[in-house]
Amino acid sequence: MSKAILEFNTSDPEENKALQRALKSTNMAIILFQIIHNLKKKCEHIADGLEADSDKYDGIYVVFQQIEKLLEEHKVDIDELID
Repeated sequence: MSKAILEFNTSDPEENKALQRALKSTNMAIILFQIIHNLKKKCEHIADGLEADSDKYDGIYVVFQQIEKLLEEHKVDIDELID
């Protein structure tokens, strides 16, 4: 059995940010999986309910709204992890 121990100096802002990224890595992987495998179908369903005169920007808005929803559901704050 292999074992790895990661150490972070949480008083160092850069190392603390690296720790937060490591802690959120599973949530980010789940979000990416959902974007790749589920988001298209969900957005198609939502787009079917849009008005007939909707334009491509309405579709883009729907996609990004769903991505933001996934980020919120999995408590991933991009601004907190990338700075």
